[in-house]
Amino acid sequence: MIKSFLSVTFATALMGLVAYGQTSTSSTTVATGTNGATETTTTESTGTVTEFTPGQALILKTEAAQPIRYKFGKTVTYVTSDGQVIEASKIRKDSKVRVHYIKDGDDMVVDKVIVTRNRY
Repeated sequence: MIKSFLSVTFATALMGLVAYGQTSTSSTTVATGTNGATETTTTESTGTVTEFTPGQALILKTEAAQPIRYKFGKTVTYVTSDGQVIEASKIRKDSKVRVHYIKDGDDMVVDKVIVTRNRY
């Protein structure tokens, strides 16, 4: 009985450590329109800004081998980690950010940028 309890405890701790090291999360939202169901996947990634052109594109260095390029949607919200809205001009190279994006074909379209370290 004690061995089972310890095994479950260690397995749970290991899963927590593995989950903590992940850099992105995703969820799927299904919306039903007049032509049937469409599926939209929304995802967040965390990394360091290597290039940033407000309103156009952001390149983010993550744990992936290559930096990832994101495009911007028509409306993008820029906020601090505590939810305070900031201007896009406050995002700088080497800023630590979390981006919320929607996969649209081959494009990753950002609708929210959250600065995770105060570099603004």
